Amino acid sequence: MWLTDAQKIGVALTTFGALFMMLGVMLFFDGALLALGNILFVSGLTLIIGPQKTFYFFARKQKIRGTICFLGGILLVFLKWPFFGMIIETFGFLNLFGDFFPVVVTFLRQLPFIGTLLSLPYIRTVVDRIAGSRTSAV
Repeated sequence: MWLTDAQKIGVALTTFGALFMMLGVMLFFDGALLALGNILFVSGLTLIIGPQKTFYFFARKQKIRGTICFLGGILLVFLKWPFFGMIIETFGFLNLFGDFFPVVVTFLRQLPFIGTLLSLPYIRTVVDRIAGSRTSAV
């Protein structure tokens, strides 16, 4: 899969956004880091899939609850309520991007070290539950 230069920049911005948000949570919900992480994440996502597809993704009728919670959480972070903003934003993020978890887990299971770690007995059941994987009773 070949990426354009804008998409490569978008991947970098999204990665830095996720890192800044993780760092902001680890530093006891530092509002500045969380706000910067949110800006980088949303702008990176826009560069990766394009402005029109980003708008259509967030404006779909099935995703409206997730969109409202995600954007409301970002707004709360900007208004200096980082703890409650991140809780609401996480709920919105899970509603918006929860469909991608099985794809991510399948990809991670194909990686050399991480795949064997995710295949360990107790970890496998937790990851399957998070990803929504179902096993057959037969």
